[in-house]
Amino acid sequence: MRLNRILLSTALVVVALVIQVSVLSRLHLPGAVPDLLLLTVLGLAMVYGHVGGALVGFGAGLLADLAPPADHAAGRYALVLCVIGYLAGLIKPETGQVKSATGPMAVVVAAALGSTLLYAGVGALVGDTAARHVGLPGLLISAAVYDLLLAPFVVPGIMALARRSEHDPLSETSAAKQATDISSGWLSSGTGLRIGGQRGTLGGLKTKARSRSTRVGRIKGVKRL
Repeated sequence: MRLNRILLSTALVVVALVIQVSVLSRLHLPGAVPDLLLLTVLGLAMVYGHVGGALVGFGAGLLADLAPPADHAAGRYALVLCVIGYLAGLIKPETGQVKSATGPMAVVVAAALGSTLLYAGVGALVGDTAARHVGLPGLLISAAVYDLLLAPFVVPGIMALARRSEHDPLSETSAAKQATDISSGWLSSGTGLRIGGQRGTLGGLKTKARSRSTRVGRIKGVKRL
């Protein structure tokens, strides 16, 4: 990942994690907790692609695993967000911009359901059965509803910041200047002018050859006479 991506992703993930731990987790809403960290990963993944999304998801999940109060094994949420970030990056638009909100909202719902199921599945493998006691269907419905309500205020802004960081005015100016220099150099010493110069040179050589042959013919004619 490039430096601007790393800096922006780190800043957004840290801010999202602080809000997640200090505000959202203390609302005591029924069911799941609104997952601001998941929405941040989704917004970055839909601009950076599957590789960037997987890296951002892994880093964000690892920070969430280590941030207090952590009540699960380290690496569990990192695995979940890494997979979600990779899958979300696979549907990245070619231009990095979405034409309607239907696609991102569908991605948010699928990610909320998928991350909850994957988190519960990994917990079952390591012996954590908390999801069974709370009720998995209630967690799925509440997670999808909370994330869907929060997504319009988070995902578009994160995608806009990510797209803006991708377009560096200095790099674009230098690239345009380089293209201009290349084009001007191609025009000044291009193939067409070289061919023309070669044609002119060949024409001069032909003229000289003809004059030489004429002189030789004249000399031969004089000798014959």
